[in-house]
Amino acid sequence: MRSLSSRRAAVSAGLAAGLTLALTACGGSDPDTLNEQGFPETITLGAIPAENSSDLKSSYEPLLTMLEDETGSTVEFVQASDYAGVVEGMIADNVDLAFFGPFAYVVAQLNGADTTPLGAVVQDPDAEPGYRSYGLTQSGNSGIDSIEDFAGKDVCFVDPGSTSGFLYPSAGLIEAGVVESGTEQDLVAGLTPVYAGGHDASALAIAAGDCDAGFAFDTMVDRTMIESGDLREGELKKVWESETIAGSLFVADNSLGTEVTERLAAILTEKGNADYLLAQGYCDGECRITDERAWGVVPATDADYDGVRHVCEITESEKCKG
Repeated sequence: MRSLSSRRAAVSAGLAAGLTLALTACGGSDPDTLNEQGFPETITLGAIPAENSSDLKSSYEPLLTMLEDETGSTVEFVQASDYAGVVEGMIADNVDLAFFGPFAYVVAQLNGADTTPLGAVVQDPDAEPGYRSYGLTQSGNSGIDSIEDFAGKDVCFVDPGSTSGFLYPSAGLIEAGVVESGTEQDLVAGLTPVYAGGHDASALAIAAGDCDAGFAFDTMVDRTMIESGDLREGELKKVWESETIAGSLFVADNSLGTEVTERLAAILTEKGNADYLLAQGYCDGECRITDERAWGVVPATDADYDGVRHVCEITESEKCKG
């Protein structure tokens, strides 16, 4: 297991490269140059890893191939090293489509990104979009049994732009009286924040004792890391969970135009799911998309993310400000 310091060094080393990639290496589509099917010749999709994945693209591959077949476009995949990289790429019209956590979606809009939701991911065919943040500690840590016990401790967060790894945990800490707001000044007055860089990195740091406690989203801890063997069943103790958070979502830059955006939303919500992708031969065996291991994409609206905007008001987070 890599130490937390080495993981943080890797994240820091990749930050500048990720930002440069999102801002300059991809030029976005030219809405005036459309192919025979009425889509841009090239569509750029940007994303960041929810875990320390060296091959994020592979988790999108079935979806990317399906999009190319449906649109006749070349779909270029761009991996940035943090939320800011993709947000800045969309603001600069260098990224056409993006996969965002709910917080990053709201922050992108606050900072001038002109976007439309295409659809949110769900874990199962009949599930509602959404997930929860967990407050965690080592299973044998008898000194931490609630989020109130995080006071004065080394606490792992994912990234200041993470919904379930920072924004909702900040709201929970405020409600528990551990901190007064989600600003950096108030956070460090109540505890020692450590930014792990990924949900898996946060969970691993807690398990290793590099952080006394911390946060990660539910599926990563309950399923993904257990199935991969990175965590043992019962290795972490859940002491807090958030209310349901609107699901991570695909969004389009509105420079694509209303017709293209609506057609992309239809493609993703009708064919961007494990049942269709598997039936059409886009993947073998279990077919999960994005590194959230989602079953598929379902319709979403901007209003679905009003809860995130409300938590922004509660936390007074600097990241919520345009």
